[in-house]
Amino acid sequence: MREMVIDSIRVSLLNYSRIVILKEKDAERFLPIWIGQPEAEAIALKLQDMTPPRPMTHDLLHHLIGDLGGVIDHIVVSGLDQETFFAKIMVTASEKTIAVDSRPSDALALAVRAKVPIFVEDSVLDRAGVHMDAETGKAVVGDSDGSESVGSPPTDSEIERMSAFKDFIDTLDLDDIGNAGKDA
Repeated sequence: MREMVIDSIRVSLLNYSRIVILKEKDAERFLPIWIGQPEAEAIALKLQDMTPPRPMTHDLLHHLIGDLGGVIDHIVVSGLDQETFFAKIMVTASEKTIAVDSRPSDALALAVRAKVPIFVEDSVLDRAGVHMDAETGKAVVGDSDGSESVGSPPTDSEIERMSAFKDFIDTLDLDDIGNAGKDA
């Protein structure tokens, strides 16, 4: 597992969908994940230290977990099946840790509220992580940098299905990506 931070939230000009960009802590690999507009707003509000007049759903869930004696320890983007990411919210209650299945967007919205670490399984990063090719300067999806791979690389059919995702990645300027979260 690799620790990540939320680098930014972007809007795709291709279809106006929201994408959260996770960045590997202490490395130059990114993981873009498509998310819904409400979840993007919930994450962005908390990242900007804004508090709505009434609690949002993620605030309610965070308070409910705490009021019931639980603590969110961390979240994990745990899987990728075709174009769908999966996540787990790791909660400790009564000296027992449980993994709660979640959409990554909801897990991230809770992580920013609980101020807990965000992790991504190596196999997910190997398949969908983005890094800059040293020779071409272009964004490359998957583990094609010659490093040891924990998971299997994306198949040709998976790459074809992710064409809209790849089109978006090709429009990214990873040099300015660290400044984008402040505008979300």
